[in-house]
Amino acid sequence: MTAPADYSLMVLQDLLDAFASNEPVPGGGSAAALAGALGTSLLLMVAGLPRTRTGAPEEAADLAEAAARLRPLRDMLASLVERDSDAYSAVVDAMRLPKATEADKQQRRSAIDTAMRGATEVPLDTMRACQQALRGALVIAANGNANASTDTGTAVLLLMAALRGAALNVGVNLRSVSDQAFAEGVSQERDQLIADAEADAAQANERLPN
Repeated sequence: MTAPADYSLMVLQDLLDAFASNEPVPGGGSAAALAGALGTSLLLMVAGLPRTRTGAPEEAADLAEAAARLRPLRDMLASLVERDSDAYSAVVDAMRLPKATEADKQQRRSAIDTAMRGATEVPLDTMRACQQALRGALVIAANGNANASTDTGTAVLLLMAALRGAALNVGVNLRSVSDQAFAEGVSQERDQLIADAEADAAQANERLPN
């Protein structure tokens, strides 16, 4: 199976139609990455506003530094929309390999295991990027324009939804990974990313003006 055309080149309506179609891709993993990219974009918007929380020069400097870290995260999350669909397609391709002989079966099992690892690592990358973006949200919430607090709050919600959606995909794919050491390591990192993200999201919300 081959993934559809580059999602980053689609107009919004076509992209929404792609998600709404009965095709298996793009699916939840791609949607999670897209939500993360949207959340990070909102943080960048607030960071780039000409007015900061109080107008202090150090606030502008902190926001500029946060924005410099957030831009590559936004680009990574945008690329993960496509990568998640590609990873799913690789799993399907591996499952379609011939299994007529014992050699075929061994080759197929190996290909499936490799593809499943890839399908696990992609949403894990989404989780990592979202967690780092939430760390940046702490700076945006503390220093950003108070009139844009709802934008920052929405960004935090989107990033948490994205991270949790990606975590669901990590979990379901881990069930098909035969390497137990790999699976245990990924499971531990997934749980830690969730805990760190929840803590950062809570702190960011506390820093937002009422």
